[in-house]
Amino acid sequence: MTKDLEKIAKDRGIKYFLISFTDLFGTQRSKLVPAEAITAMAKNGAGFAGFATWLDMTPADADMFVIPDPESLIQLPWKKEVGWFAGNPWMDSKEVEHAPRNVLRRLIAEAADQGLEMKSGVECEFFLISPNGEGISDPGDLQSKPCYDQSALMRRYDVISEICDSMLELGWRPYQNDHEDANGQFEMNWEYDTVLVTADRHSFFKYMVKSIAEKHGLRATFMPKPFSNLTGNGCHSHVSLWKYGKNVFSDDKGELGVSKLGYQFLAGILANAEAMTALTNPTVNSYKRINGTVTLSGATWSPNTISYTGNNRTHMVRIPEEGRFELRLADGAANPYLLQAAVLAAGLDGIKHARDPGKRLDINMYTQGHLVEGAKKLPLNLLDALRALEASPLYEAAFGTEFVTAYVKLKTQAWDEYTRHLTKWEVETTLDC
Repeated sequence: MTKDLEKIAKDRGIKYFLISFTDLFGTQRSKLVPAEAITAMAKNGAGFAGFATWLDMTPADADMFVIPDPESLIQLPWKKEVGWFAGNPWMDSKEVEHAPRNVLRRLIAEAADQGLEMKSGVECEFFLISPNGEGISDPGDLQSKPCYDQSALMRRYDVISEICDSMLELGWRPYQNDHEDANGQFEMNWEYDTVLVTADRHSFFKYMVKSIAEKHGLRATFMPKPFSNLTGNGCHSHVSLWKYGKNVFSDDKGELGVSKLGYQFLAGILANAEAMTALTNPTVNSYKRINGTVTLSGATWSPNTISYTGNNRTHMVRIPEEGRFELRLADGAANPYLLQAAVLAAGLDGIKHARDPGKRLDINMYTQGHLVEGAKKLPLNLLDALRALEASPLYEAAFGTEFVTAYVKLKTQAWDEYTRHLTKWEVETTLDC
């Protein structure tokens, strides 16, 4: 492996490698390694102090080493002398159990033991905003319904086309780019793949979009709800399950073309949705998207209830065509690895227990959802979601006690920090009480 990487560096003109890992908060952490040193790094890993990142460690902990995965290598299209690796954190000669990529890899192995492989694609929405973060970057993007606006899309052609050209060069098979429902918001789609490949690409995509936006004097944000009056950034995930090269969600005789196994997997998503939300919607701001009020365009396009349907975008899960479903819950802050791991764990739980999703709802949940008896609402805030995760036997078993303890601890600290913040609204509404 190390000799191959040295040769690859020489053949491709790579001078440096970014050896990267993603911490619990979804932040990418990297060491920039000269190509001449890749042999040792590939064998022993790049060294990090885990406490200096969002992992549950202390300054007394031993060095953490991140071993690059050679299969994940991406040469930066906009800076070709640099190669990027997704890496797996190790400490004391064993994998760090609560590191997100390690969690996902364990679940992939668990599914593989059953002959199963999950494939997925993600729809990453983002805003192009001014460098100071005070507003969208295009003053002419003013329509109340700007979705698919050709003029606004083409005013950002230089940025969007460079990102798309990069994906084409990397072999990701991108197939469409559009202006989304909010002013200044865009979405770019590429082909689905196995979950680890998709998670690695999702992680790199966020870095790539931000880097290319900066190159053009702009700033990109995946923040779930950066503007109170505009639609937030979702990260919809399209999911299918495969066995020996066959899509086992697909069944011509099944309702909407989905197999019994597919509905069991979907039922696992529904049964574990409250705890899952802590992973797919991981910030305080996330709950201003999924529990948001009607936006300027007329709809939030976000779920607020645990429900599923056919080809209907007002539900948490929709089945747009046979053989797959779309989870519309996650937002732009979702950790790419934990998003896929959360879905896979819940789906395998649904299969294990032969869960039944119940009857689908073919109604507009935004206008008729309150009429559905017994329909469960999604958590109202991050704290509620964290409590659901902490109480979840599924995620404790699937992700490990170490992960759940670390994640809930650090995210609760973020919640506590938020509650200590005095807002302008509080002053305006409470000062004269």
